[in-house]
Amino acid sequence: MRAEEVVNRTFNLFEDKDTAQCQSRLEELCRGAVVLRAFALADEAPVLAALDEVTADAPPRHMVTPGGFRMSVALTNCGSYGWVTDHTGYRYQASDPDSGKPWPRMPDVFRKVARDAAARAGFENFNPDACLVNLYQPGARVSLHQDKNERDFSAPIVSVSLGLPAVFLWGGLRRQERQVRVQLTHGDVMVWGGPARLYFHGVRPVMEGYHPATGRLRINLTFRRAR
Repeated sequence: MRAEEVVNRTFNLFEDKDTAQCQSRLEELCRGAVVLRAFALADEAPVLAALDEVTADAPPRHMVTPGGFRMSVALTNCGSYGWVTDHTGYRYQASDPDSGKPWPRMPDVFRKVARDAAARAGFENFNPDACLVNLYQPGARVSLHQDKNERDFSAPIVSVSLGLPAVFLWGGLRRQERQVRVQLTHGDVMVWGGPARLYFHGVRPVMEGYHPATGRLRINLTFRRAR
């Protein structure tokens, strides 16, 4: 597969006529990684309503990396643990560093979408204890990285895209491996785990635009098992 190729491969995993239409929306990137097209749309309204409550309780902010760089993406968290970064390093902690209060409780609808998506991707009994909420304004991006601050890599990662489209870069176990470009739109969910759990990934700068659900924003909910 060529570098920066846009993935557009769909797989019918079941021959049953009642499930064929649903199952055709699953796209496999590699062993252990899939895109579930429009998977979160069924829960769009309650997810967005719950998101408003989370961000009201713990407002998004631009954190600073250990190297002193201000992140272009604004973030907040909900769940038992939240991912944070500052001059001391990347880590999970149970309290919001800005307020000192525990992170907001993870909404039930968030947990439902994450668990259902993981099960659809073949990862049963996923029980996330952390949800990172990323808000991308046009121009915001995330450089190639691995998710490796968690204690246990046996659980998958579930990533829900809302609002403006984005190009997700999907690499391999080494930073220098070629990346595939994956176009993600409102309601798409990516799930990766198993042999793909530590693959490098990132997000290209989000393009200017407007979405009726989020305005000029792309919002990403990333569910992990931190502890």
